[in-house]
Amino acid sequence: MYKILVKEELAPTIKLFKVEARMVAKKARPGQFVILRIDEKGERIPLTIYDYDKDRGTISIIFQEVGKTTVQLGGLEQGDCLLDVVGPLGNPFDIGKVGKVVCVGGGIGVAPIFPKALALKDEGNEVTSIIGARTKELLILEEEMKKVSQRVYITTDDGSYGEAGFVTAPLKRLLNENPPDLVVAIGPLVMMKNVVSVTKPYGVNTLVSLNPIMVDGTGMCGCCRVRVAGVTKFSCVDGPTFDGAEVDWNELISRNNRFLEEERRALERYRVLIEG
Repeated sequence: MYKILVKEELAPTIKLFKVEARMVAKKARPGQFVILRIDEKGERIPLTIYDYDKDRGTISIIFQEVGKTTVQLGGLEQGDCLLDVVGPLGNPFDIGKVGKVVCVGGGIGVAPIFPKALALKDEGNEVTSIIGARTKELLILEEEMKKVSQRVYITTDDGSYGEAGFVTAPLKRLLNENPPDLVVAIGPLVMMKNVVSVTKPYGVNTLVSLNPIMVDGTGMCGCCRVRVAGVTKFSCVDGPTFDGAEVDWNELISRNNRFLEEERRALERYRVLIEG
């Protein structure tokens, strides 16, 4: 059993858990993820490792309550236990020193962009970050991103904080003024697709982190397959980081939307259950 040692609400519907998981923490590296299960009847869901402490044997995960399983997960409290935490999974984010890097995080994607920005900073890169959210109250990890970035640009869809609009606006300005050597983007699929469409004309290498539908996390089930440069890849074992310009975004978005109705009904049934 994996005990929840700390529970923190970062924003409405967005939670941080620090979980006791000694074997996972021992081998975790930036960019990797875990697959967890709440109980014996629970769904297996992938979540990026936000932070880890090898000495204390803990990992931190950040998630947003958007479906049945994440809503149920958010209802757990400090001291509760998870049944399974499998990991670390996926390939570590090993980039090294490349020069000027722009890290773009949208929504809950700011959580997985943070360890990558930190790793890039530790390698001696010049890190500029762009983080965005729908509204000010949903923006997370602003201070943490400032600590690992030379500059941070903030956008909100409704203009309630920072610059009104999307993360692509300041990115375009940076590309025109002082093009970076690398862009790393994590967030909703449409956001990452739009970031790639902005950087592609400039020839700037753009890496994305994919978190599609996933079951076993070992490449056996094939649920997380994605077309990259015309070849089928599995996000769990070939990724989660890919060259964004080579991803078939239309196919990926279509696949990820296949079970929206089933997810909606599952959440409705769960809410009826817990509300009596």
